[in-house]
Amino acid sequence: MIDLTIHEALEKLKSGEISATELTRAYLDRIEKYGDELNCYITRTSERALADAAESDKHYADGTARALEGIPIGMKDLFATRGIRTTAASRMLENFVPEYESTVSQKFIDSGSVLLGKTNLDEFAMGTFSKTSYFGAPVNPWHLSDKLTAGGSSGGSTSAVAGGLCMGATGTDTGGSIRFPSAITGLVGMKPTYGLCSRWGCVAFASSLDTPGPIARTVDDAALMLSVMAGHDDKDSTSESAGFNAHTPLEPILGDGKKLRVGVIRELNDVQISDDMKKLFNDRIADLKSIGAEIVEVSIPNILDALAAYYIIAPAEASSNLARYDGMRYGLRVEGSDLIDTYKKTRAAGFGDEVQRRMIVGTAVLSSESYEVYFMQAARVRRMIADSFNAAFKQCDLIVCPTSAGPAQPLDSDLTPLEYYALDMFTVAMNLAGIPACSVPAGLAQNGLPLGVQVVGKRFDDLRVMQLAKHIEQFAGVDNRPTKIMGK
Repeated sequence: MIDLTIHEALEKLKSGEISATELTRAYLDRIEKYGDELNCYITRTSERALADAAESDKHYADGTARALEGIPIGMKDLFATRGIRTTAASRMLENFVPEYESTVSQKFIDSGSVLLGKTNLDEFAMGTFSKTSYFGAPVNPWHLSDKLTAGGSSGGSTSAVAGGLCMGATGTDTGGSIRFPSAITGLVGMKPTYGLCSRWGCVAFASSLDTPGPIARTVDDAALMLSVMAGHDDKDSTSESAGFNAHTPLEPILGDGKKLRVGVIRELNDVQISDDMKKLFNDRIADLKSIGAEIVEVSIPNILDALAAYYIIAPAEASSNLARYDGMRYGLRVEGSDLIDTYKKTRAAGFGDEVQRRMIVGTAVLSSESYEVYFMQAARVRRMIADSFNAAFKQCDLIVCPTSAGPAQPLDSDLTPLEYYALDMFTVAMNLAGIPACSVPAGLAQNGLPLGVQVVGKRFDDLRVMQLAKHIEQFAGVDNRPTKIMGK
Protein backbone atom coordinates (compact mmCIF):
# COMPACT_ATOMS: atom_id res chain seq x y z
CA MET A 1 0.00 0.00 0.00
CA ILE A 2 2.95 2.33 0.62
CA ASP A 3 3.63 2.71 -3.12
CA LEU A 4 0.10 3.84 -3.98
CA THR A 5 -0.44 7.38 -5.18
CA ILE A 6 -3.26 9.37 -3.59
CA HIS A 7 -5.47 8.81 -6.64
CA GLU A 8 -4.77 5.06 -6.64
CA ALA A 9 -5.50 4.84 -2.92
CA LEU A 10 -8.79 6.72 -3.30
CA GLU A 11 -9.93 4.26 -5.97
CA LYS A 12 -9.17 1.31 -3.71
CA LEU A 13 -10.86 2.98 -0.76
CA LYS A 14 -13.97 3.74 -2.80
CA SER A 15 -14.18 0.17 -4.11
CA GLY A 16 -13.72 -1.29 -0.63
CA GLU A 17 -10.55 -3.11 -1.63
CA ILE A 18 -8.80 -1.51 1.33
CA SER A 19 -10.06 0.41 4.35
CA ALA A 20 -8.84 3.74 5.66
CA THR A 21 -7.81 2.01 8.89
CA GLU A 22 -5.71 -0.55 7.02
CA LEU A 23 -4.07 2.19 4.97
CA THR A 24 -3.34 4.29 8.03
CA ARG A 25 -1.90 1.36 9.97
CA ALA A 26 0.46 0.63 7.05
CA TYR A 27 1.81 4.18 7.28
CA LEU A 28 2.00 4.14 11.08
CA ASP A 29 4.01 0.90 10.88
CA ARG A 30 6.39 2.53 8.40
CA ILE A 31 6.75 5.60 10.64
CA GLU A 32 7.55 3.31 13.54
CA LYS A 33 10.17 1.52 11.42
CA TYR A 34 11.87 4.44 9.66
CA GLY A 35 10.71 7.58 11.48
CA ASP A 36 13.77 7.88 13.71
CA GLU A 37 16.18 7.21 10.85
CA LEU A 38 14.62 9.87 8.60
CA ASN A 39 13.77 12.26 11.47
CA CYS A 40 10.98 13.68 9.33
CA TYR A 41 8.36 14.08 12.10
CA ILE A 42 8.62 16.32 15.14
CA THR A 43 5.32 15.12 16.61
CA ARG A 44 3.56 11.88 15.72
CA THR A 45 -0.22 11.66 16.14
CA SER A 46 -0.90 7.92 15.96
CA GLU A 47 -4.06 7.92 18.10
CA ARG A 48 -5.50 10.87 16.21
CA ALA A 49 -4.68 9.15 12.91
CA LEU A 50 -6.53 5.96 13.83
CA ALA A 51 -9.52 7.98 15.02
CA ASP A 52 -9.50 9.94 11.74
CA ALA A 53 -9.29 6.68 9.77
CA ALA A 54 -12.20 5.11 11.68
CA GLU A 55 -14.29 8.19 10.88
CA SER A 56 -13.32 7.91 7.21
CA ASP A 57 -14.39 4.28 7.10
CA LYS A 58 -17.83 5.38 8.32
CA HIS A 59 -18.03 7.96 5.53
CA TYR A 60 -17.15 5.33 2.92
CA ALA A 61 -19.74 2.98 4.40
CA ASP A 62 -22.58 5.51 4.21
CA GLY A 63 -21.57 7.03 0.85
CA THR A 64 -20.51 10.45 2.13
CA ALA A 65 -16.77 10.23 1.35
CA ARG A 66 -15.04 13.58 0.91
CA ALA A 67 -12.21 14.71 -1.40
CA LEU A 68 -9.29 13.17 0.54
CA GLU A 69 -11.26 10.71 2.66
CA GLY A 70 -8.90 8.37 4.48
CA ILE A 71 -5.68 9.70 2.91
CA PRO A 72 -2.78 9.82 5.45
CA ILE A 73 -0.90 13.13 5.32
CA GLY A 74 1.83 15.02 7.13
CA MET A 75 1.35 18.63 8.26
CA LYS A 76 4.38 20.91 8.26
CA ASP A 77 4.95 21.96 11.85
CA LEU A 78 4.37 25.58 10.95
CA PHE A 79 0.57 25.18 10.76
CA ALA A 80 -1.27 25.55 14.06
CA THR A 81 -3.17 22.41 15.01
CA ARG A 82 -5.67 22.61 17.87
CA GLY A 83 -4.55 20.50 20.81
CA ILE A 84 -1.41 19.28 19.01
CA ARG A 85 2.04 20.73 19.67
CA THR A 86 3.12 23.28 17.06
CA THR A 87 6.81 24.15 17.38
CA ALA A 88 8.03 25.80 14.15
CA ALA A 89 11.07 23.57 14.88
CA SER A 90 12.23 26.08 17.49
CA ARG A 91 13.08 25.86 21.17
CA MET A 92 11.05 29.05 21.51
CA LEU A 93 7.82 27.11 20.79
CA GLU A 94 8.96 23.66 21.89
CA ASN A 95 5.93 23.15 24.15
CA PHE A 96 3.39 25.42 22.47
CA VAL A 97 -0.05 23.79 22.02
CA PRO A 98 -2.49 26.02 20.08
CA GLU A 99 -6.14 26.39 21.02
CA TYR A 100 -7.04 27.08 17.39
CA GLU A 101 -6.70 25.42 13.98
CA SER A 102 -5.01 27.02 10.97
CA THR A 103 -7.22 27.51 7.93
CA VAL A 104 -5.15 25.10 5.81
CA SER A 105 -5.12 22.30 8.38
CA GLN A 106 -8.86 22.80 8.96
CA LYS A 107 -9.45 22.39 5.22
CA PHE A 108 -7.64 19.06 5.33
CA ILE A 109 -9.75 18.00 8.31
CA ASP A 110 -12.88 18.96 6.38
CA SER A 111 -11.65 16.96 3.36
CA GLY A 112 -11.47 13.74 5.41
CA SER A 113 -7.70 13.33 5.44
CA VAL A 114 -5.88 11.45 8.20
CA LEU A 115 -3.24 13.36 10.19
CA LEU A 116 -0.14 11.25 10.83
CA GLY A 117 1.88 14.00 12.49
CA LYS A 118 3.72 17.32 12.27
CA THR A 119 6.72 17.31 9.93
CA ASN A 120 10.18 18.69 10.59
CA LEU A 121 11.52 21.92 9.07
CA ASP A 122 14.12 24.64 9.39
CA GLU A 123 13.55 26.74 12.50
CA PHE A 124 10.77 29.24 11.69
CA ALA A 125 11.24 28.07 8.06
CA MET A 126 14.62 29.84 7.84
CA GLY A 127 17.12 27.67 6.00
CA THR A 128 17.82 25.50 2.98
CA PHE A 129 18.84 22.09 4.41
CA SER A 130 16.44 21.91 7.42
CA LYS A 131 19.65 21.82 9.50
CA THR A 132 18.51 24.77 11.61
CA SER A 133 15.74 22.69 13.22
CA TYR A 134 15.98 22.50 17.01
CA PHE A 135 14.99 18.83 16.64
CA GLY A 136 17.78 17.88 14.21
CA ALA A 137 17.73 17.67 10.42
CA PRO A 138 15.51 15.30 8.43
CA VAL A 139 17.28 12.92 6.05
CA ASN A 140 16.74 12.39 2.33
CA PRO A 141 15.43 8.83 1.66
CA TRP A 142 17.43 8.68 -1.60
CA HIS A 143 20.83 7.01 -1.03
CA LEU A 144 19.93 6.83 2.65
CA SER A 145 23.36 5.68 3.83
CA ASP A 146 24.93 8.84 2.38
CA LYS A 147 22.90 11.05 4.78
CA LEU A 148 21.87 13.65 2.19
CA THR A 149 19.78 16.73 2.81
CA ALA A 150 16.06 16.55 2.11
CA GLY A 151 16.16 20.30 1.51
CA GLY A 152 14.56 23.13 3.41
CA SER A 153 12.58 24.53 4.88
CA SER A 154 9.98 21.85 4.09
CA GLY A 155 12.58 19.07 4.36
CA GLY A 156 10.58 17.02 6.84
CA SER A 157 7.58 17.01 4.52
CA THR A 158 9.63 15.93 1.49
CA SER A 159 11.51 13.29 3.49
CA ALA A 160 8.20 11.87 4.75
CA VAL A 161 6.52 11.76 1.33
CA ALA A 162 9.56 10.42 -0.54
CA GLY A 163 10.21 7.79 2.13
CA GLY A 164 6.61 6.60 2.23
CA LEU A 165 5.85 7.92 5.71
CA CYS A 166 2.81 9.81 4.39
CA MET A 167 1.01 10.06 1.04
CA GLY A 168 1.25 13.84 0.75
CA ALA A 169 2.25 16.74 2.94
CA THR A 170 1.86 20.47 3.31
CA GLY A 171 4.73 22.88 2.91
CA THR A 172 5.33 26.60 2.85
CA ASP A 173 7.38 28.40 0.22
CA THR A 174 8.95 31.76 1.13
CA GLY A 175 11.93 31.63 -1.24
CA GLY A 176 11.79 28.08 -2.61
CA SER A 177 11.06 26.05 0.52
CA ILE A 178 8.57 23.75 -1.24
CA ARG A 179 10.22 23.59 -4.65
CA PHE A 180 13.89 23.06 -3.74
CA PRO A 181 13.35 20.15 -1.31
CA SER A 182 10.82 18.58 -3.69
CA ALA A 183 13.34 18.76 -6.56
CA ILE A 184 16.11 16.96 -4.67
CA THR A 185 13.78 14.25 -3.29
CA GLY A 186 12.10 13.39 -6.62
CA LEU A 187 8.71 14.91 -5.76
CA VAL A 188 6.23 17.44 -7.07
CA GLY A 189 6.15 20.68 -5.08
CA MET A 190 3.70 23.45 -5.92
CA LYS A 191 4.11 27.07 -4.86
CA PRO A 192 0.70 28.57 -5.67
CA THR A 193 -0.05 32.18 -6.51
CA TYR A 194 0.46 34.30 -3.40
CA GLY A 195 -2.90 34.62 -1.64
CA LEU A 196 -4.46 31.51 -3.19
CA CYS A 197 -4.00 29.56 0.08
CA SER A 198 -4.66 31.22 3.43
CA ARG A 199 -1.76 31.98 5.76
CA TRP A 200 -4.03 32.29 8.81
CA GLY A 201 -2.72 30.11 11.63
CA CYS A 202 0.59 29.54 9.87
CA VAL A 203 3.59 30.73 11.90
CA ALA A 204 4.90 33.77 10.02
CA PHE A 205 8.38 34.16 8.58
CA ALA A 206 8.02 36.85 5.88
CA SER A 207 4.36 37.73 5.47
CA SER A 208 4.51 39.14 1.93
CA LEU A 209 6.33 36.03 0.67
CA ASP A 210 5.05 33.03 2.68
CA THR A 211 2.95 30.72 0.51
CA PRO A 212 1.40 27.43 1.67
CA GLY A 213 1.32 24.65 -0.90
CA PRO A 214 1.20 20.87 -1.46
CA ILE A 215 3.96 18.27 -1.77
CA ALA A 216 3.14 14.92 -3.39
CA ARG A 217 4.57 12.19 -5.59
CA THR A 218 2.59 13.13 -8.72
CA VAL A 219 1.26 16.30 -10.30
CA ASP A 220 -2.30 14.96 -10.18
CA ASP A 221 -1.97 14.28 -6.44
CA ALA A 222 -0.55 17.77 -5.84
CA ALA A 223 -3.41 19.30 -7.85
CA LEU A 224 -5.98 17.41 -5.77
CA MET A 225 -4.34 18.62 -2.56
CA LEU A 226 -4.22 22.20 -3.83
CA SER A 227 -7.94 22.01 -4.65
CA VAL A 228 -8.51 21.29 -0.96
CA MET A 229 -6.09 23.95 0.32
CA ALA A 230 -7.08 26.88 -1.88
CA GLY A 231 -9.86 29.40 -1.37
CA HIS A 232 -10.66 32.79 0.10
CA ASP A 233 -10.37 33.25 3.86
CA ASP A 234 -11.83 36.27 5.63
CA LYS A 235 -9.29 35.79 8.42
CA ASP A 236 -6.36 36.48 6.06
CA SER A 237 -6.24 40.04 4.68
CA THR A 238 -3.97 38.90 1.81
CA SER A 239 -6.30 36.06 0.81
CA GLU A 240 -7.56 36.29 -2.76
CA SER A 241 -11.07 35.51 -3.95
CA ALA A 242 -9.82 33.03 -6.56
CA GLY A 243 -10.03 29.30 -5.92
CA PHE A 244 -8.46 26.22 -7.51
CA ASN A 245 -10.81 23.45 -8.58
CA ALA A 246 -8.84 21.05 -10.74
CA HIS A 247 -10.56 18.00 -12.17
CA THR A 248 -7.95 15.30 -11.87
CA PRO A 249 -6.40 13.61 -13.70
CA LEU A 250 -5.43 16.88 -15.35
CA GLU A 251 -6.24 17.44 -19.01
CA PRO A 252 -3.25 17.71 -21.42
CA ILE A 253 -2.28 21.25 -22.36
CA LEU A 254 -0.13 20.16 -25.32
CA GLY A 255 -0.46 17.62 -28.12
CA ASP A 256 -3.25 16.93 -30.64
CA GLY A 257 -2.58 20.23 -32.33
CA LYS A 258 -2.59 22.34 -29.16
CA LYS A 259 0.00 25.12 -29.23
CA LEU A 260 1.77 26.79 -26.35
CA ARG A 261 4.64 29.26 -26.13
CA VAL A 262 7.10 28.14 -23.48
CA GLY A 263 9.70 30.64 -22.33
CA VAL A 264 13.28 30.05 -21.19
CA ILE A 265 15.01 32.84 -19.29
CA ARG A 266 17.99 34.32 -21.12
CA GLU A 267 19.71 35.62 -17.97
CA LEU A 268 19.87 32.12 -16.45
CA ASN A 269 21.90 30.73 -19.37
CA ASP A 270 25.18 31.79 -17.78
CA VAL A 271 24.34 30.63 -14.24
CA GLN A 272 26.48 27.64 -13.36
CA ILE A 273 24.56 24.38 -13.02
CA SER A 274 25.67 20.75 -13.05
CA ASP A 275 26.15 18.97 -16.37
CA ASP A 276 23.37 16.56 -15.40
CA MET A 277 20.95 19.42 -14.72
CA LYS A 278 21.87 21.08 -18.02
CA LYS A 279 21.32 17.85 -19.97
CA LEU A 280 18.02 16.98 -18.33
CA PHE A 281 16.70 20.52 -18.73
CA ASN A 282 17.55 20.50 -22.45
CA ASP A 283 16.03 17.03 -22.84
CA ARG A 284 12.74 18.13 -21.29
CA ILE A 285 12.64 21.26 -23.47
CA ALA A 286 13.17 19.05 -26.52
CA ASP A 287 10.32 16.81 -25.34
CA LEU A 288 7.97 19.78 -25.08
CA LYS A 289 8.94 20.89 -28.59
CA SER A 290 8.15 17.41 -29.87
CA ILE A 291 4.49 17.76 -28.84
CA GLY A 292 3.94 21.23 -30.22
CA ALA A 293 5.43 23.74 -27.79
CA GLU A 294 7.10 26.78 -29.28
CA ILE A 295 10.22 27.61 -27.26
CA VAL A 296 10.73 31.36 -26.81
CA GLU A 297 13.69 33.09 -25.16
CA VAL A 298 12.49 35.75 -22.71
CA SER A 299 14.32 38.29 -20.59
CA ILE A 300 13.93 38.92 -16.85
CA PRO A 301 16.66 41.59 -16.61
CA ASN A 302 16.79 41.78 -12.82
CA ILE A 303 16.42 38.11 -11.99
CA LEU A 304 20.05 37.79 -10.87
CA ASP A 305 19.38 40.58 -8.36
CA ALA A 306 16.46 38.66 -6.87
CA LEU A 307 18.61 36.83 -4.34
CA ALA A 308 20.00 40.06 -2.88
CA ALA A 309 16.57 41.69 -2.77
CA TYR A 310 15.06 38.62 -1.12
CA TYR A 311 17.70 38.49 1.60
CA ILE A 312 16.91 42.08 2.52
CA ILE A 313 13.11 41.89 2.39
CA ALA A 314 12.68 38.48 4.04
CA PRO A 315 14.89 39.18 7.10
CA ALA A 316 13.24 42.60 7.51
CA GLU A 317 9.80 41.02 7.69
CA ALA A 318 11.14 38.23 9.93
CA SER A 319 12.55 40.81 12.32
CA SER A 320 9.08 42.31 12.69
CA ASN A 321 7.20 38.99 12.86
CA LEU A 322 9.48 37.40 15.45
CA ALA A 323 9.35 40.41 17.78
CA ARG A 324 6.25 38.79 19.35
CA TYR A 325 8.36 36.04 20.92
CA ASP A 326 9.42 37.84 24.09
CA GLY A 327 8.62 35.30 26.81
CA MET A 328 5.67 37.28 28.08
CA ARG A 329 2.57 35.61 26.64
CA TYR A 330 3.52 32.18 25.33
CA GLY A 331 6.53 30.09 24.40
CA LEU A 332 9.86 29.90 26.19
CA ARG A 333 10.59 32.26 29.10
CA VAL A 334 14.01 32.68 30.69
CA GLU A 335 13.90 34.89 33.79
CA GLY A 336 16.29 37.83 33.93
CA SER A 337 17.12 40.50 36.46
CA ASP A 338 14.53 42.86 34.95
CA LEU A 339 12.16 43.09 31.98
CA ILE A 340 14.81 43.93 29.39
CA ASP A 341 17.14 41.24 30.69
CA THR A 342 14.27 38.70 30.49
CA TYR A 343 13.69 39.69 26.85
CA LYS A 344 17.37 39.26 26.05
CA LYS A 345 17.83 35.93 27.80
CA THR A 346 14.58 34.48 26.42
CA ARG A 347 15.37 35.38 22.83
CA ALA A 348 19.03 34.36 23.09
CA ALA A 349 18.04 30.93 24.41
CA GLY A 350 14.93 30.44 22.27
CA PHE A 351 16.24 31.31 18.82
CA GLY A 352 18.94 29.41 16.94
CA ASP A 353 21.94 30.98 15.19
CA GLU A 354 20.32 31.33 11.74
CA VAL A 355 17.15 32.90 13.10
CA GLN A 356 19.21 35.34 15.16
CA ARG A 357 21.35 36.15 12.13
CA ARG A 358 18.34 37.00 9.97
CA MET A 359 16.69 39.02 12.72
CA ILE A 360 19.84 41.09 13.17
CA VAL A 361 20.10 41.71 9.42
CA GLY A 362 16.39 42.54 9.24
CA THR A 363 16.55 44.96 12.14
CA ALA A 364 19.60 46.65 10.60
CA VAL A 365 18.01 47.20 7.17
CA LEU A 366 14.90 48.66 8.81
CA SER A 367 16.89 51.17 10.84
CA SER A 368 16.50 54.85 9.97
CA GLU A 369 20.06 54.92 8.58
CA SER A 370 19.54 51.94 6.25
CA TYR A 371 15.83 51.87 5.37
CA GLU A 372 16.07 53.94 2.18
CA VAL A 373 19.49 52.61 1.15
CA TYR A 374 18.66 48.91 1.52
CA PHE A 375 15.01 48.06 2.18
CA MET A 376 13.43 50.52 -0.25
CA GLN A 377 15.99 49.68 -2.93
CA ALA A 378 15.16 45.99 -2.52
CA ALA A 379 11.45 46.82 -2.74
CA ARG A 380 12.09 48.65 -6.01
CA VAL A 381 14.01 45.67 -7.41
CA ARG A 382 11.10 43.46 -6.37
CA ARG A 383 8.70 45.64 -8.34
CA MET A 384 11.01 45.56 -11.37
CA ILE A 385 11.18 41.75 -11.24
CA ALA A 386 7.39 41.48 -11.10
CA ASP A 387 7.10 43.90 -14.04
CA SER A 388 9.68 41.89 -15.99
CA PHE A 389 7.70 38.68 -15.51
CA ASN A 390 4.54 40.48 -16.65
CA ALA A 391 6.37 41.66 -19.77
CA ALA A 392 7.76 38.17 -20.42
CA PHE A 393 4.31 36.62 -20.25
CA LYS A 394 3.26 38.81 -23.16
CA GLN A 395 5.78 36.84 -25.23
CA CYS A 396 5.06 33.39 -23.81
CA ASP A 397 2.36 31.48 -21.94
CA LEU A 398 4.52 29.71 -19.36
CA ILE A 399 8.20 29.64 -18.39
CA VAL A 400 10.40 26.63 -17.63
CA CYS A 401 13.68 26.77 -15.73
CA PRO A 402 15.77 24.59 -13.38
CA THR A 403 14.70 24.33 -9.74
CA SER A 404 18.23 23.84 -8.44
CA ALA A 405 21.79 23.83 -9.74
CA GLY A 406 22.31 20.17 -8.90
CA PRO A 407 21.21 17.19 -6.79
CA ALA A 408 21.06 16.79 -3.01
CA GLN A 409 24.24 17.45 -1.06
CA PRO A 410 25.45 15.72 2.12
CA LEU A 411 23.92 17.05 5.32
CA ASP A 412 27.40 17.66 6.69
CA SER A 413 28.37 19.94 3.77
CA ASP A 414 30.51 22.74 5.17
CA LEU A 415 28.85 25.69 3.44
CA THR A 416 28.98 29.30 4.58
CA PRO A 417 25.69 31.15 5.17
CA LEU A 418 26.12 32.96 1.83
CA GLU A 419 26.65 29.64 0.02
CA TYR A 420 23.45 28.29 1.57
CA TYR A 421 21.59 31.43 0.49
CA ALA A 422 22.89 31.02 -3.08
CA LEU A 423 21.07 27.67 -3.35
CA ASP A 424 17.85 29.72 -3.65
CA MET A 425 19.05 31.34 -6.89
CA PHE A 426 16.44 29.69 -9.12
CA THR A 427 13.43 30.03 -6.81
CA VAL A 428 13.31 33.37 -4.96
CA ALA A 429 12.23 35.53 -7.93
CA MET A 430 8.87 33.79 -8.14
CA ASN A 431 8.13 34.59 -4.49
CA LEU A 432 9.07 38.24 -5.00
CA ALA A 433 6.65 38.38 -7.94
CA GLY A 434 3.92 36.36 -6.18
CA ILE A 435 3.47 34.04 -9.18
CA PRO A 436 2.85 30.26 -9.26
CA ALA A 437 5.69 27.80 -9.81
CA CYS A 438 5.67 24.01 -9.72
CA SER A 439 8.80 21.87 -9.39
CA VAL A 440 8.48 18.50 -11.09
CA PRO A 441 10.99 15.61 -11.42
CA ALA A 442 13.03 16.05 -14.60
CA GLY A 443 15.06 12.87 -14.38
CA LEU A 444 17.99 11.36 -12.52
CA ALA A 445 21.59 12.52 -12.42
CA GLN A 446 24.35 10.07 -13.26
CA ASN A 447 24.73 9.29 -9.57
CA GLY A 448 21.06 8.25 -9.44
CA LEU A 449 19.78 11.26 -7.51
CA PRO A 450 16.72 13.19 -8.73
CA LEU A 451 16.72 16.64 -10.29
CA GLY A 452 13.77 18.95 -10.88
CA VAL A 453 12.67 21.69 -13.24
CA GLN A 454 9.99 24.23 -12.48
CA VAL A 455 7.12 25.56 -14.53
CA VAL A 456 6.26 29.21 -13.85
CA GLY A 457 3.08 31.06 -14.82
CA LYS A 458 1.17 34.30 -14.48
CA ARG A 459 -0.75 35.04 -11.29
CA PHE A 460 -3.67 32.62 -10.92
CA ASP A 461 -2.47 30.53 -13.88
CA ASP A 462 -1.85 27.72 -11.40
CA LEU A 463 -3.86 25.15 -13.33
CA ARG A 464 -1.94 25.63 -16.60
CA VAL A 465 1.32 25.54 -14.66
CA MET A 466 0.42 22.11 -13.32
CA GLN A 467 -0.84 20.89 -16.68
CA LEU A 468 2.52 21.62 -18.29
CA ALA A 469 4.31 20.13 -15.28
CA LYS A 470 2.39 16.91 -15.89
CA HIS A 471 3.78 16.69 -19.43
CA ILE A 472 7.31 17.01 -18.04
CA GLU A 473 6.54 14.41 -15.37
CA GLN A 474 5.39 11.94 -18.02
CA PHE A 475 8.44 12.50 -20.22
CA ALA A 476 10.88 12.18 -17.29
CA GLY A 477 9.27 8.98 -16.01
CA VAL A 478 11.05 9.09 -12.65
CA ASP A 479 10.16 6.09 -10.49
CA ASN A 480 9.64 7.70 -7.08
CA ARG A 481 7.92 4.81 -5.33
CA PRO A 482 9.13 4.78 -1.71
CA THR A 483 10.05 1.09 -1.75
CA LYS A 484 12.09 1.69 -4.91
CA ILE A 485 13.87 4.72 -3.42
CA MET A 486 14.74 3.07 -0.11
CA GLY A 487 15.08 -0.43 -1.48
CA LYS A 488 12.57 -1.60 1.13
